[in-house]
Order: sequence, then C-alpha cells, then structure tokens
Amino acid sequence: MNDDTSPAVPTVPVDIRNAALTVIAVLAVVLMLQYAQSVIIPVVIGLLISYALDPIVTALERRHLPRPIGAALLLLALVAAGGDLVWGVRGEVNAAIEQLPSAAHRLSSLMEHSQPRAATAIKQVQKAATEIAQAASTATPAPPAPAGVQKVQIETPPINVSDYLMWGSLSVAAAIGQLVLILFLVYFVLASGDLYRRKLVKIVGPSLTKKKITLQILSDIDRQIEMFLIVQVFTSAVVAVATWLAFRWIGVEQAGLWGILAGIFNSIPYFGPVLVTAATATVGFMQFGTIKMAVVVGVTSLVITSLEGFLLTPWLTSRAARMNAVAVFVGLLFWGWIWNVWGMLLAVPMLMVLKAICDHIEDFKAVGELLGD
Repeated sequence: MNDDTSPAVPTVPVDIRNAALTVIAVLAVVLMLQYAQSVIIPVVIGLLISYALDPIVTALERRHLPRPIGAALLLLALVAAGGDLVWGVRGEVNAAIEQLPSAAHRLSSLMEHSQPRAATAIKQVQKAATEIAQAASTATPAPPAPAGVQKVQIETPPINVSDYLMWGSLSVAAAIGQLVLILFLVYFVLASGDLYRRKLVKIVGPSLTKKKITLQILSDIDRQIEMFLIVQVFTSAVVAVATWLAFRWIGVEQAGLWGILAGIFNSIPYFGPVLVTAATATVGFMQFGTIKMAVVVGVTSLVITSLEGFLLTPWLTSRAARMNAVAVFVGLLFWGWIWNVWGMLLAVPMLMVLKAICDHIEDFKAVGELLGD
C-alpha cells in the first residue's frame, strides 16, 4: 500500500561532467595564482595604487596639465616624501636596534631568576626522557654494522651570520626591484586614463545592454575600491597618531617609529591588531625590562586597535561595500594561504571587485548574495 502523505523530495539534476570540469578549472586557477604570484601581486598592487591616485591626476588634467606629466610629477612627489620619511626615522631605527642586546640580556635574566620551579620541572622531564631512551636502547640494541662499513657522525655546522646577511641583502634588492616595477605600472595606468575602460566597453559587443552593465560594473568597482583605500589610509593614520600620542605619554622611546609601524600593520584585517599588540608588548619589555610595563604597552596598543577595528572601520567600510564578516574572514584565510601576507592585505579589495561583478551578472548573483550582508 502506497503512502501518499510522504513528503516529496525534490530532485536536482547534476551534470557530472560539468561539475568535474568546474572543479578542475578551480584547482587550475588556484595553482596558477600560487605559481604566478610574483607577477600577479605587483599588478594588483599597482592597480590599487592607481585607483587611489587617479582623482589627483584627473584634477591636474582639468587644470590643463597633460596626464603623463601630471602622473610623473605626482609619483616623483610621493617617492620624495617616502624617502624623506625613511630618512627621518633612521635615527629611531638605529636606536631600536641598539636596544636589542640589552633586551635579550633582560629576558635571559628574567627567565633564570623568576622561574626556578619551571626550570626544575623541565630538568626532571629531560632526565625522565633520557632514562626512557636508555631503557629502550638496552631492550632493542642497534644491529651491528656490516663488515667493512665505517660509521659516520654528521655534525651540524654553526650558524653563519654572513649567509643570513647575504640573504637579507638579496631580499631587500628584490623588494626594491619589485617597487620600481610597481611604480612604472602605476605611471602607465595613470597616464593612459580611461583607455582600458573604453576598450572593455568595446570588447563586450555592440549590445547596448551589455555596454550599460559593463559601465555599471566598472563604476561600482571604482567607487568601492576608492572608498576602501580612503578608509584604509584614514584608519591607519588614526591608529598611527593615537599610538604615537599614547606611547609618548607612557614614555616609550621611538614612539614615532612604533606609531608608523602600528598604522602599517593595522591594515591587515583581524591579524594586524594581534601582531601590533605582540610587537608593542615586546617593545615595552625591551625598554622598561618588566613584565608589568610590557603588559601596559601591549594593552594600550590593543585598546587603540580594538576601538578602531570594532567601531570606526566597520562603520566606514559598510558605506563602501556591504559584505558579511564570515565571507571576509574566509576570503582572508583563502588569500592568505595563496599569497601569505600580501594575500591578507589584498583580500578585501579583491572580494569587493568579485562582489561588484557578481551583483550585475545574472548567472553569478548567487555568489554576490553569499558575499553580501
């Protein structure tokens, strides 16, 4: 006897071939992003910088200054300002480096004198582990070496400081080379103006509807990226100034340097405040030599970054693009896995671009809905 009251189960046809091809395509894109990150990351950074500087170049163009000349003058001014800033904090950087030996001495003294019980417990554990290892070796003796074979003991070479210095010098040279390439890319993008916007509109075809959708997508991307960059610069400046003032009031040396670093690392969502708190707590211990002052300095930095992260940034970011926190966090983890620190810095703007595209294309509106709040 059939039961007509049983609930109907909807069946959704699934094309296994299309699903498999989609999975393969996604994996290929992920591998490509990881393999070509040395090329893609500078391009993305250059495009973001050009978005931030385009309004200034456009304003200079309205004053009858050609875009190539205006872009060149603006970039030269920014490079000069950045060089002047680095030159201005060189004394504070040298002073912070000079404090490292004394900070290491304080840390070793603190661990030797304030934790005798912990040291005793560690010695007992090491002794027990040694006895267990000896008992195991006695129970299962090593097989004898074959005749004519001589045992060889491999000794670990000591740390060669010159190798680390050479590696650091090569990394700095590579970073400078990448910076020069990014500056050239920014210049060419700024000098070209809306050339690629017109080309994209032309590529989509003669349909007026497609042209309008393309213009809407580009305008939405422009608005969201510009707003995001303004929010990032403003909030980083707020954190830098607030950290500088608070550290000066506490009496932390090189307060200006730590304020600048706090503002820079604060641009990394979620993980930035944690890094800033740990670093500033270490700075407090390096200078004052006590756990109490390390906690005071670290908590001060945590309060500043928390107020900015929970009150100021969400309110400003919500005006740029409405994305839910879960989607942002998952995107942060994904791009951090793909590109490490650069992925964390670039995750939010790339999610904004993806959402702007999905919101205007019918087949991808479901993705835009998942990213939205």
